[in-house]
Amino acid sequence: MSATQKVQQHPAFIQAQNKANYYIQQLDKELTKYPVLNTFEQRTQIPKTYFVSCTVFLLTLFHFVNPLAAPVSNLVGWALPSYLSFRALESPGHQDDVQWLTYWVVFGFFNFLESIALRMVLYYFPWYFAFKTVFILWLQLPTFRGAQTIYTVVLKPVVSNLAISRAVAPTDTVTSEGLRDRVASANSE
Repeated sequence: MSATQKVQQHPAFIQAQNKANYYIQQLDKELTKYPVLNTFEQRTQIPKTYFVSCTVFLLTLFHFVNPLAAPVSNLVGWALPSYLSFRALESPGHQDDVQWLTYWVVFGFFNFLESIALRMVLYYFPWYFAFKTVFILWLQLPTFRGAQTIYTVVLKPVVSNLAISRAVAPTDTVTSEGLRDRVASANSE
């Protein structure tokens, strides 16, 4: 019996292999909820669990290579939210519109602050882009609704105290339906 066969028959190896298979099956169940990943799997014959795992691994690796950390972090903050924002614009409901409008307001404010103080932050905080990516994921994932939390707790009180917000009459509140009507009328002209 070879050393490889001995390792493969060891109870600890078998237990670890069973545990890994269990987690892969759980991930596959969760990823089945996303039609984009199902279509990707059908077209490429690459299992969606492997694709997502490799993508996460590569993003993590790129964060370790410092020159690639900033573009990868910005890509994470832009790619999926852009796609989901386009889908939200085409959907009949308005709850997803509110979520993505809120995300873009918070993301834009965060990027503005980052542009002012990036050099100082990078000097004192070496793993900044890794934490920024996690923060951006927290902002955009519907499970956490981080953008709505930041908007409600931080941005809304600040903006409501500005003179600009006082100049707008309270009856000028814009709803997502009103915004859709404005966009539709602008496109038809």
